[in-house]
Amino acid sequence: MPTAPERDDDALGSMPTTNTPAYARHSVLLTAFDRFASQVTRWAGSPVAFALALTSVAVWAAVGHFFQYSENWQLVINTGTTIVTFLMVFMIQQSQNKDSIALHLKLNELLAASKQASNRMIGIEGLDEQDLRDVAEFYVRLAERAKHGGQGKETHSIDEEGMPTDHRPEAARPQSLPDERRAPETGSRAAAASAGGPGPAAAYASRRAASS
Repeated sequence: MPTAPERDDDALGSMPTTNTPAYARHSVLLTAFDRFASQVTRWAGSPVAFALALTSVAVWAAVGHFFQYSENWQLVINTGTTIVTFLMVFMIQQSQNKDSIALHLKLNELLAASKQASNRMIGIEGLDEQDLRDVAEFYVRLAERAKHGGQGKETHSIDEEGMPTDHRPEAARPQSLPDERRAPETGSRAAAASAGGPGPAAAYASRRAASS
């Protein structure tokens, strides 16, 4: 009796689960730190944490008269708040990094699932600031065009002008997906390609040359 093929847990598009070899290779220390940071930052933003901090400051200020408002009395609050702030920086940064990655993955899923959105926007956070500004120029011009347009909504994509990395040498470009994993061209980019018009790299290079 033929058996079902084993699932490739590392295949493109598969989500990690807790019973995979990849999950077993996760660092126990990093996992524990991630859970601890999430719990601490969640608790630090709660009303209980704020009330506790406010009570601590009120008690410190109330006992100041008994210590003659000395330097040691001031040193207590200065040292305590400095230590707490120093440690909370790493806790908050860990949680922000995790939330940022999760948000990017959700946006990537929306881009990949939409037929009109360009898949080239996936992973755009890896571009440098100047490249992001060049991409933003496309949407600025699109907003200006919408202001002077009619009531109808036009559909456009960044594929019309290309990404800032299109004009770079071939060696600096990332490896493209195999043909069987490459998404078919849709929208205005496919129409321009079938009409024999200039590609995104040529359009971007000509625009850059005209502006310089």
